[in-house]
Amino acid sequence: MRKMLAAVSRVLSGASQKPSHGLALLPSLVSNSRLKQSSHFGLPKCWDYSHSLKQASRVLVASRNFANDATFEIKKCDLHRLEEGPPVTTVLTREDGLKYYRMMQTVRRMELKADQLYKQKIIRGFCHLCDGQEACCVGLEAGIKPTDHLITAYRAHGFTFTRGLSVREILAELTGRKGGCAKGKGGSMHMYAKNFYGGNGIVGAQVPLGAGIALACKYNGKDEVCLTLYGDGAANQGQIFEAYNMAALWKLPCIFICENNRYGMGTSVERAAASTDYYKRGDFIPGLRVDGMDILCVREATRFAAAYCRSGKGPILMELQTYRYHGHSMSDPGVSYRTREEIQEVRSKSDPIMLLKDRMVNSNLASVEELKEIDVEVRKEIEDAAQFATADPEPPLEELGYHIYSSDPPFEVRGANQWIKFKSVS
Repeated sequence: MRKMLAAVSRVLSGASQKPSHGLALLPSLVSNSRLKQSSHFGLPKCWDYSHSLKQASRVLVASRNFANDATFEIKKCDLHRLEEGPPVTTVLTREDGLKYYRMMQTVRRMELKADQLYKQKIIRGFCHLCDGQEACCVGLEAGIKPTDHLITAYRAHGFTFTRGLSVREILAELTGRKGGCAKGKGGSMHMYAKNFYGGNGIVGAQVPLGAGIALACKYNGKDEVCLTLYGDGAANQGQIFEAYNMAALWKLPCIFICENNRYGMGTSVERAAASTDYYKRGDFIPGLRVDGMDILCVREATRFAAAYCRSGKGPILMELQTYRYHGHSMSDPGVSYRTREEIQEVRSKSDPIMLLKDRMVNSNLASVEELKEIDVEVRKEIEDAAQFATADPEPPLEELGYHIYSSDPPFEVRGANQWIKFKSVS
């Protein structure tokens, strides 16, 4: 309790304005909670005291004079066939900063919970986690419109969340429950939302599909773009270069994005690719290489790329230099082809959540206490979602053939043999 009181005292001494009427009540709030037991619930004094301190912390945050925004320098992008690239400074508002922090922390905690559920054998099958790469999914979403489109590979949980689905729907899908975003029938690699097309299990196969979505955007005359993501491990696939060619010929509004996390499964990029300059792989397509661990770099680069595509110039290629903390999948411990020291060094120097937190605190956009409060709220959200994902029922067997088509009349689907039939309902 002394440490908590000291924290409150530090916030008080750091505030740049005089105490408001709300702050004047803090001593009585704390002293009363120390001496009195809750008359309504009979809770212990220590809980009542702790609860009052949380209330006091909220009053302090509300009273503190935070900056509305701050300007930051960001790393310059490497360019290919471009005369100028994204800006090297950007403005972050307090509102956006808190939103980005909460979203990245939610993705991180959700993936760690998925790890736990997998090890408890509640989640089964394939499961690819993206902790460490949160700046990619959150930064890309911050740089586009909700009406734009996105398709990715099988490391898709973060994108599913940033495209608008809840943690509850995602974890329930991972555990194969009826309340999952694909009714429990898609699992880790096959999640979908409005303007989000998965989650695709075949390496590189989503890239031609992304070009097709971009073709639809152009054909329908909509001012929309498609973000088409793939990993460094898929970057040598022939179908990707075919998609480049068609997108360039037809000037499709497609942003090809290579998430380079340095390892394709267990093979480093240096061992897998004769050229690791993935942003130049489009040859005739302009490209840029981005610091994928800095959410502000990703956001500004995405805005630049989206504006380029919307102007009618055709496709553009982005390489996001990022890093995954887990192995390739849950069956990969992730330390047989890289050292624990390497992982720890990235965590300590380049962690995307830590970088944003330091910027916000040092620029008076937020306090440490306020961000800790967000952490607590996120943890509770994840725990509640996990309870739902383990208690929700599995889909019944008779629904196995449901939702094959979106708006067709019911029809029969053959099962494992000709005598087994399932009814399909849209």
